[in-house]
Amino acid sequence: MSDQVRIVEVGPRDGLQNEKTPVSVEDRIAFVKALVGAGLHTVEVGSFVSPKAIPKMMGSDQVFLGVRDLPGEFHVLVPNEKGYEGAKAVGAKVIAVFASASEGFSRANINCSVAESIERFKPVIERAKADGIRVRGYVSCVLGCPYDGEVAPQAVVEVSKALYDLGCYEVSLGDTIGVGTPSKARQMLRAVAGSVPMPNLAMHFHDTYGQALANLYAGMEEGCHVIDTAAGGLGGCPYAPGATGNVGTEDVVFMLEGMGIATGVDMSKLLVATNTISALIGRPPVSRVASALNAKTR
Repeated sequence: MSDQVRIVEVGPRDGLQNEKTPVSVEDRIAFVKALVGAGLHTVEVGSFVSPKAIPKMMGSDQVFLGVRDLPGEFHVLVPNEKGYEGAKAVGAKVIAVFASASEGFSRANINCSVAESIERFKPVIERAKADGIRVRGYVSCVLGCPYDGEVAPQAVVEVSKALYDLGCYEVSLGDTIGVGTPSKARQMLRAVAGSVPMPNLAMHFHDTYGQALANLYAGMEEGCHVIDTAAGGLGGCPYAPGATGNVGTEDVVFMLEGMGIATGVDMSKLLVATNTISALIGRPPVSRVASALNAKTR
């Protein structure tokens, strides 16, 4: 197990886009600034998608411009070439593209097959490489799908390898509906690592069934040392009824620090950021650690 872990904070994008209450551009900028101030230096800040498709990500260009001079690495999601042009125009250095390991989810989410989604991203990744912009790849439904049920590890391998071969420097493996268990997470990671080097893989596990930390620990034992988290456990999935957000940043930081793995995150500052955004969306944090710390200070 690695004694170093890199945390990728995805709350401002993956989290907020799936919350019921929209958050203003100004408040999203303040949220990112607070996260960076707490010691989180890799943050996904927005998505260059159609405002009609995901209205809560409207103004992502303004959010990026509001934070790009902070110390850190700021990612934006792009679904197509139009999104790429928007990201490039504001000076994005890292973009993310996404595909699914399941056909059912791919059709429900982006209205095309898995193979067609890969074809859509080819010109985006080619342009990014030519422009010196790094590309991170997401794979959804790596441990289960709300439409297709079980997802075979080989399906995850094929999509992950396709993204890596196209030029993604890192492939983030997403348990979108949070149904995975440690043995399945371990099996899936081992399978993917046969085609994509483990140092180029990340874990993006949702906590719907309370398994995220256990699954992350199993993945760390396999040698994976990049973890996507969302402050307060923000988010969910509109195509996966009942799915909660990504694993809470506070929960992961508490676990890692308790294992002697330094994260560089100031928990008290992180909690302030989480409580502020939670107040704006009108619900308490889902993170167990945030809830426990808040209870202690009441």
